[in-house]
Amino acid sequence: MSIDDDIAFLERVPMLAELGENALRILAIGAESYSLSEGETLFAPGENADCGYVVQHGSFVVKPDAGNGIESIAEPGNLLGESALIIETPRRETAVAREDSVVLRISRAMFLKMLETNPQAAQRLQTLLASRADQLARDFEKVHAILARGTGPQ
Repeated sequence: MSIDDDIAFLERVPMLAELGENALRILAIGAESYSLSEGETLFAPGENADCGYVVQHGSFVVKPDAGNGIESIAEPGNLLGESALIIETPRRETAVAREDSVVLRISRAMFLKMLETNPQAAQRLQTLLASRADQLARDFEKVHAILARGTGPQ
């Protein structure tokens, strides 16, 4: 794929799309492409999360570390390890390729450097994260109100 193809692909990733074309160009240039075979593990719980992965081709089963968590499927355009782009954190999930797959690896160091040199992208990301935090707080308030009334699902 060309850099322009990579930029167009990254524009379809919800969080990254907010950053703008200049920021995506830097990410597309600096991202590394990795191929995994069916059944190969991309990452596992406890590993140092120093990057995010965007699924380009194929798919992954994502299993939370906690035994009671809900398994999900990551398909092309999904960003795995989003928080690792911003903060140092251990992996809390296992991601295993369901088929031969390709991911773009975006390192935290490169992502943070891109934000330093692109104040508009940093502002857009801050706005997006603030909006998400606000929505999460409203969702918690709704759950709290339901539990306080004792009218939750039976």
